[in-house]
Amino acid sequence: MSGIVQGVGFRPFVYRLACRFGLRGWVSNTVHGVKIEVVGKNGALDRFAESLRSEAPPMAEIVSVRRRKIKPALYETFEIRSSISRTGRTTLISPDAAVCEDCLAEMRDPANRRYRYPFINCTNCGPRYTIILDVPYDRANTTMASFSMCPECRAEFENPLDRRFHAQPNACPVCGPRVWLTDNRGRQVTEKGDPVSRAGRLILEGAVVAVKGLGGFHLAVDATNEEAVARLRQRKIRQDKPFAVMFPDPGSVRACCRVSTAARKYLTGPGRPIVLLPRKRRGLRLAWSVAPCQDTYGIMLPYTPLHYLLLEAASGRPLVMTSGNSSDEPIEIDNRDALKRLSHLADYFLLHDRPIFMRADDSVVQPVRGGIFPLRRSRGYAPRPIRLHKELPPVLAVGGYLKNTICLIRGRDAFLSQHVGDLDRTDTYRFFVLTVEQLKKLFEVVPDRVACDLHPDYLSTRWALSESGLPAVGVQHHHAHIVACMAEHGLSGKLLGLAMDGTGYGLDGNTWGGEFLAADEAGFKRVGHLPYVPLPGGDAAIRETWRTARSVFSAALGVDRLEGLGLGLWDRIGRGKVEAIDRMIQGRINCPLSSGCGRLFDAVAALVDLRTEVLYEGQAAIELESLAARADPGKTPVYSFESKEDVDCLVPDLGPMFGAIAHDVAAGLEASLIARGFHDCLIRMMAALSVRLCDSESLDRVVLSGGVFNNRYISEKLSVILHRAGLRVYAHRLVPPGDGGISLGQAVVAAQVKLE
Repeated sequence: MSGIVQGVGFRPFVYRLACRFGLRGWVSNTVHGVKIEVVGKNGALDRFAESLRSEAPPMAEIVSVRRRKIKPALYETFEIRSSISRTGRTTLISPDAAVCEDCLAEMRDPANRRYRYPFINCTNCGPRYTIILDVPYDRANTTMASFSMCPECRAEFENPLDRRFHAQPNACPVCGPRVWLTDNRGRQVTEKGDPVSRAGRLILEGAVVAVKGLGGFHLAVDATNEEAVARLRQRKIRQDKPFAVMFPDPGSVRACCRVSTAARKYLTGPGRPIVLLPRKRRGLRLAWSVAPCQDTYGIMLPYTPLHYLLLEAASGRPLVMTSGNSSDEPIEIDNRDALKRLSHLADYFLLHDRPIFMRADDSVVQPVRGGIFPLRRSRGYAPRPIRLHKELPPVLAVGGYLKNTICLIRGRDAFLSQHVGDLDRTDTYRFFVLTVEQLKKLFEVVPDRVACDLHPDYLSTRWALSESGLPAVGVQHHHAHIVACMAEHGLSGKLLGLAMDGTGYGLDGNTWGGEFLAADEAGFKRVGHLPYVPLPGGDAAIRETWRTARSVFSAALGVDRLEGLGLGLWDRIGRGKVEAIDRMIQGRINCPLSSGCGRLFDAVAALVDLRTEVLYEGQAAIELESLAARADPGKTPVYSFESKEDVDCLVPDLGPMFGAIAHDVAAGLEASLIARGFHDCLIRMMAALSVRLCDSESLDRVVLSGGVFNNRYISEKLSVILHRAGLRVYAHRLVPPGDGGISLGQAVVAAQVKLE
């Protein structure tokens, strides 16, 4: 039996089933999963086999059951045997899971020996992936190996009828990990009392506390204290990017945000991701600095016992819980490193001595009509595999540059790693290499090839070409986006893919990002794209969005007509700077061409004076979406576009839209109405081109992928229009639409290549 069947209480579950049906034999963990040998009457054996699937533990995921008859053995009872170690692993590793209600009840019971113990867990909850060193999943192969169980914990661990039978992190205050509080110089705070309670009081007084959690450190402050949140933002050099907030329970979340049924399911589920929720206009108010210029909050519920205790100590206040790192660095996981690197950010440190082996940032999901899609798939979900529709060769894919993830294929399982991050720092690169090696070891896969992006300067591509020792298969960035979505839906054959993002290496030497691809798993044809726009200064235009605005709107109107509108933006930027950009555009000096859809959001955000410079990736687009949500639909302008042929590609003419937007800005039209009109025009354009291309290419399926489809308004409205046009539409539900999902697509594309 294979799947997620280790470390989830599966063997004691099998033991209880066997006893119920009067069967004899044994069950054991193996590197393949779980092996069961049972002897009994045929009817009982059939009911036993049915119950294995229908009554499986909540954290278990059964992928396959192989059943065969054996020669009856003379077993007197049913027993749980020690793990069997061999080669050829097919087992799956469980993600970390939020503390269960049974453990919480014990932690809150003054009569229980684990009363207020911050590391309480059982086979139904607790750390898994972040503490495992190797398989089989036994204590000796985890970071709990150094903690010897006391007699009481050992008795629970060895009792098949106990909820903690073979719960590898099992511990108690007598024998397990402990927690303590220090100042930011590492000096232990020695005042009497519980260190967690003291940390909670310090947070209420305005302190920033670094908290060691499940997959790394968080920086915690009172989310209702504007001064404290602003101070953390200043220290972390994180001017505008929203902070995640942890609430004590679903009821307190509803006092602040609108919570759909789907959102509640994820908020309270074992993965406990950060869920993006629309804030209420009235109700509980968080500090403005939690999420500047946003209409949503990133909300999560506690997922470790320590979190529950800390929130209780903070009087139930919602707490900012942002990644424990300096800007753009990997999340810290080690006590000593955290004290060294976070001492300028935190006033105090709430530490513990259970080592974290594999860092894992919090996952982030966004509700959409009919479900949820991940923006970041990490803690609580990795390394749960994506099930493919057929077996493929063993492939390693190393993702892109931004929001990097790793993917490893074994048969029909595609293992997507946790979030690695942006590969622009040495420490992130080291984490990238560690993640590659850990995935290969845990799932005992020897890949026969490595898939990578075509961009030669990506560190992941350089590693694939020069360090991996494997034949490298380059995969075009936007093709990988489309195939990633195909893979999670089990699709094959030719279809139309819309890959809309900011940047990707194009086959014609230009930067792509607004692509209509007739694609299958093996290849693609570019049948349409957004018009090319010069980016003055290249990457500088991505940071300083006014540069892109100058390029886009001068192309639509001409410099003289644009100047004639009398927009104050250019004076605020500075005439010298603007004229220098005009010369660059006119002379095509350091102005690479881009078809990136994300750059259009940058241009509009700059022209309406919402965001002329971005401080994190996608900021202008995110804020423009929030602005559009405030518009009155009845007053929204209707912008137009035209279609035109460009050789064998369909390319829309967006000049009419940009010209009208510039005139509306000059006329003083409300910015939210302009933002909404821009969104609506893009949606109509994408829909019109999709319908036309599906007709010309004889296709009836459309896949939506790329970071632009993180925009909930666009993804939902476009899907509805395409469905009404008779097309089948597929959007992401298991992996991120952005670059965090492309490693899956890379792996599947590379698997189609026949190696020489």
